[in-house]
Amino acid sequence: MSESIEVEGKKHGLWQDRKFLWLVASIALVAVFEFLSLMGDDYKLRRDIALPFFAALILAVGWRTLWHGLKALLKMNFRSINLLMTIAIVGAFYLGEYEEAAVVVTLFALGERLESFGIQSSKSALQALVDRTPKTARVRRENQDQEAKIEDISVGETLIIKPSDMIALDAEVVTGYSNVDESPITGEPLPKDKHAGDKVFAGTLNMQGYLEAKVLKTAENTTLAKIIDITFAATKTKAETQKFIETFAGYYTPAIIVMAALLVIVPTLFLSQPFDPWFEQAITILVIACPCALVISTPISIYAAIGNASSRGALVKGGKYIEAIGRIKAVAMDKTRTLTYGKPKVTDVLPFGEATREHLLACAAGIESYSEHPLATAIVAAANEEKIDIHAVQNFQAVMGKGAKADCVVCYDKHHCIGKLPFITEEHEVQEEVFSRVEALQKEGKTSIVISSHNSVEGVIALTDEIKAESRAAVKELRELGVEVAMMTGDHHEPAQAVARQVGITEVKAEMLPEHKADTMKELLQKYGPTAMVGDGVNDAPALALSSVGVAMGAAGSDAAIEAASIAIMNDRLELIPFLVRLGRRSIQTIKINTTAAITTKLVFVILAILGLSSLAMAIFADVGVTVLVILHSLRILKFS
Repeated sequence: MSESIEVEGKKHGLWQDRKFLWLVASIALVAVFEFLSLMGDDYKLRRDIALPFFAALILAVGWRTLWHGLKALLKMNFRSINLLMTIAIVGAFYLGEYEEAAVVVTLFALGERLESFGIQSSKSALQALVDRTPKTARVRRENQDQEAKIEDISVGETLIIKPSDMIALDAEVVTGYSNVDESPITGEPLPKDKHAGDKVFAGTLNMQGYLEAKVLKTAENTTLAKIIDITFAATKTKAETQKFIETFAGYYTPAIIVMAALLVIVPTLFLSQPFDPWFEQAITILVIACPCALVISTPISIYAAIGNASSRGALVKGGKYIEAIGRIKAVAMDKTRTLTYGKPKVTDVLPFGEATREHLLACAAGIESYSEHPLATAIVAAANEEKIDIHAVQNFQAVMGKGAKADCVVCYDKHHCIGKLPFITEEHEVQEEVFSRVEALQKEGKTSIVISSHNSVEGVIALTDEIKAESRAAVKELRELGVEVAMMTGDHHEPAQAVARQVGITEVKAEMLPEHKADTMKELLQKYGPTAMVGDGVNDAPALALSSVGVAMGAAGSDAAIEAASIAIMNDRLELIPFLVRLGRRSIQTIKINTTAAITTKLVFVILAILGLSSLAMAIFADVGVTVLVILHSLRILKFS
């Protein structure tokens, strides 16, 4: 029908659209004359009045259709839908059926308008991203705050972000504290706390506090700009079904023109039948055979699905990936930052001898406060959470790859070592009980940090990568959808198996380098068929590229993750994976229903026309009716949850 349109201007309702209202009024007027013509010749307009009146109406409503149809004829482009309509309108005029010609053009124009509105509606979630982009921002220049266009703001300048301000550029908070609504980027409804060192993104809303932030990216390179560019480009990346239908329509339309021509030629030239009745049936075939509903059945469904996913924080790079994730039979997941948060957390504090739990954690946190290692940070965080007074230390010394040494000011036995068990055995004598306890923790998939003084081992602190709360539910939901789940991780077997047991995964591949993950992906594709890969989008890049559809987790602010995958989950929510599978399946199902309805309607009315049992009016209402139903059915995907 009409070509896909870009969303421009503000979203508004169909009944506020002047062109739509004009078309409705035109159809109401034409319907009156069509009804009068059906009552008999006595009620029809005189020919000398009807000809100029309906010609003017047709030109006013359908001049674009006629113009595109004539251009297609000059180019001998018999695949053009507009050419079908032009032939039908001219044919109706030849037969003196001016009312029918007016009905054809007004209903076709209405169908085009409904199609355009359907595409606009399905892209509305994407347009919301565009509307979020501020045009100006406050910056500090020469010790003064001034308003500047965002395209004139450079990396390194300081943004002044007041309460209720829309953040204009990706930046890092320098001073201040606030809550920021990041739902346009991540789909998360709850605001995020922001303080010095945290990143903020363009298009997000500062809720209440005052912030000063250093600009990290220019306007065209922000995370929001990338989302907008990729998402709108995605609507132009055609789904496989859409490509097939458009190819089919390219052969279908010329075939219909040939059929209509034969329907006139054979009876009139070879069977001595009158020309006009068979010409009318041929025109009827051209009208009903117009593949409007068939052509529009896929793109509106795909646009709606992409818009729905985008509003929830999932950036889909094209229609073919919506279909691809709906067809997957298995999914391979990385462990760290996919099933887990990628941040170690203290799970056990095990004191030995006379040491208490509080003493052990206070002393360990005092030493680790000088280190930036993730395990050290987790131990300090655990002490702070329990509001334990951290011991002061002196003479801190880091031992690369092993641990650390320091003198604790509080403890009677000042000298302490902290680190993995082999490091402690190099420095001090270790009780047999410590070996057995560390071995038991290792079997549970936990990392053990041992704290020792000159006299003896004072205790063991165990840590593990915290599993996301939704991981088990997501894996269970995927299995209920008939999708097999496997884990591929570079971590050791014990922690990998421990996580797998907790989330319900039985197929585990551990200690894998990126190239090993790629080889395993080939095996999974051969074993199960279409397989998705879910990872962090950087070290999983080879497997993501080989999979049927690659999904990058926690991609907000990560250019590499957004570029690496077919789908980028901006908010790190694993439960979006089963949702996307269901969304993909619903999209495929919707397209199948739309296509079946369109083709069935066409076939029925083509057969009726060949048998001489149809009319132009019936053909027109059937064609527009099925187009409207296809549009409404497709737009339901916007509300799918």
